[in-house]
Amino acid sequence: MADTITDIDNSPQVLSSAALRRQMFREFWFYFSENRGAVIGLVVFLILIFVAVFAGLIAPHSPFEQNRDAVLLPPAWSDGGRTAYLLGTDPVGRDILSRLIYGAQYSLFIGVFVTTLSLVGGILVGLIAGYYRGWVDTVIMRVMDIILAFPSLLLALVLVAILGPSLTNGMIAIALTLQPHFVRLTRAAVMGEKSRDYVTAARLAGAGPLRLMFRTILPNCTAPLIVQATLSFSNAILDAAALGFLGMGAQPPAPEWGTMLAEAREFILRAWWVVTFPGLAILITVLAINLMGDGLRDALDPKLKRS
Repeated sequence: MADTITDIDNSPQVLSSAALRRQMFREFWFYFSENRGAVIGLVVFLILIFVAVFAGLIAPHSPFEQNRDAVLLPPAWSDGGRTAYLLGTDPVGRDILSRLIYGAQYSLFIGVFVTTLSLVGGILVGLIAGYYRGWVDTVIMRVMDIILAFPSLLLALVLVAILGPSLTNGMIAIALTLQPHFVRLTRAAVMGEKSRDYVTAARLAGAGPLRLMFRTILPNCTAPLIVQATLSFSNAILDAAALGFLGMGAQPPAPEWGTMLAEAREFILRAWWVVTFPGLAILITVLAINLMGDGLRDALDPKLKRS
């Protein structure tokens, strides 16, 4: 009889848990899809991922292949179709379309690497500051305030100048400049959750500080961190392009969009396409990710949900 009661009691719990997850996803998608800009941004971002993953199949030429007989050719559609390059060529005869397609790989890699590094570091430091408070919190937050006092691009330039110009050093520098935002968000969320009843109950049950921080508190602080990570993803791409344009990020002949702009600076008046298309690629990518971030904020923030 006891076994029967146990089975009856447990099965609805399993079903209700699965149904709850489905209901949460449906609710999330309902609020996210209400923002049409966010849906458009998601579609553009998925296309960018597809292009980056299958760049070798999509690109008509190698991004490093130089054709000295096709230097600064205009786009095919603006030249009556007389050229074989859809978006034209750059000053050394490389296909701009192929370089843009392969540049998507650089942009996604930069965004993922920088966001992951700043997110993980920011969560660790923010958890320590928000949980322990006291002088630990004071020291950490003053350091974060000092970092935030500098313009992010200027600080990244200084760090890259110290470490040396390269894509890796540029990504590390950008991650350090973005980390204070995650630290402050995590700290504020931890301070709000630390006094909740479920945290007190877990502490009375014998949970240690590490379990309280990472298993009890952190899962309830993820919503604002997800939104901030999305926005930081676009900031990372934009800052990396700026560093590349200034010659402090990815180095030629890498088909990174900012580096492409830097290589084409002196040809702006002679060949408009060499700067227009890389600039549009940066603009569209950053705009799409920012629109996605707005949609995530609307879907994850209970205060913004309409009844």
